[in-house]
Amino acid sequence: MTPEAASAPDGPLVRAAGGVVWRLGRSGSPEVVVVHRPKYDDWSLPKGKCDPGESAEACALREVEEETGYACLLGPALPPVTYTDRKGRPKEVRYWVMTLADDVTFVANDEVDEARWLTVAAACTLLTYERDCRLLEAFAAEAGPTA
Repeated sequence: MTPEAASAPDGPLVRAAGGVVWRLGRSGSPEVVVVHRPKYDDWSLPKGKCDPGESAEACALREVEEETGYACLLGPALPPVTYTDRKGRPKEVRYWVMTLADDVTFVANDEVDEARWLTVAAACTLLTYERDCRLLEAFAAEAGPTA
């Protein structure tokens, strides 16, 4: 069975992917990017739904670039996050650690009106969803002090 055909009792599984995009901040500590989505008025990690037939890796890179303008390089996979979406459907989001391929500046767009580079601790105070903070904690544990 392909991932697109996977289903759960409440309907077909919604597949999505995204990234924990990081860099070394001015202080030498790792910083991650978090985004504000005006449609939902929330702060989250960049992610989005996979297109039919699209690999999770390709989706993650595409969605991060669409939401932030940042072309990235794919690093290690992080634990998948599963939850029920706003429409009551089961959703699985796969994330990867990502680094910037280019030094570009964020430009607001239709999906995301603000992006912030924050330490993991500061990001966890801003993020709307606890699941995103748990993912960042997994990232920090895996990456260590130098990310």
